[in-house]
Amino acid sequence: MSVTIDQSFIRQFEAEVHEAYQRMGSKLRQTVRSKGEVKGSSTTFQKVGQGAASTKSRHGLVPVMSIDHTAVECVLTDYYAGDWIDKLDEMKINIDERQVIANAGAYALGRKTDELIITALDTSANFAGTNTDGLTKAKVLTAFEMMGAADVPDDGQRFAVVGWKQWAELLDIPEFANAEYVGPDALPWRDTQAKRWLGTTWIPHSGLSLSGSARLCHWYHRTAVGHGSGADVQTDITWHGDHAAWFVANMMSQGAVMVEPAGVVTMQCLEA
Repeated sequence: MSVTIDQSFIRQFEAEVHEAYQRMGSKLRQTVRSKGEVKGSSTTFQKVGQGAASTKSRHGLVPVMSIDHTAVECVLTDYYAGDWIDKLDEMKINIDERQVIANAGAYALGRKTDELIITALDTSANFAGTNTDGLTKAKVLTAFEMMGAADVPDDGQRFAVVGWKQWAELLDIPEFANAEYVGPDALPWRDTQAKRWLGTTWIPHSGLSLSGSARLCHWYHRTAVGHGSGADVQTDITWHGDHAAWFVANMMSQGAVMVEPAGVVTMQCLEA
């Protein structure tokens, strides 16, 4: 094959890996504060305290709120996912084989992105209910009450990520799954990837941590967790004559950190 075809293959492959990562690689990156093009080995997210309004006398000085500002550091780590493409397996411009490899690399990095965010969420110490039962209506309402008591904004940026067993348990709650309560347009049967309920986007996820026999499910506000990216998914493709194959190296530099613990409520759900 000519050099032109090789270069076309490389450019197309890089584009497909990036597209696959954006499309299906990570389920949680869009649910948290995400900062891209970070320069250096870490970045910071600002945590801002609450202010209070007060009165002033005529011609007096406007009272100063003296809001606390705390910088939370997010350390970035480099991650890699590689694979070989044998020159004689198939023609390099065969879309099906190329797409399989591209998706595999993108999904691996996407799972790592979600793993970083979940690890940050797992540092939460705000627990709703106990770990002796599953995801019940009572536990959901307890978490809902805790979110309100902590003044977590109800502004459409609340998210709840649960395991698939917990998603199945939610389907047994009429208020979650019955059209008489939520309307036909909000039924979870339409799309198992996400659903709006209680002013929150609920998302099932297979990668949540298991603590003993309890699955850690999290209800949080977007601003509670920070995600930093020094380098989004990149792909390097090099020819190795001794292997008669191309080596495809996918890489990224990312990190995640808990910014505001009060903005996260964890529901420990028994998973026998």
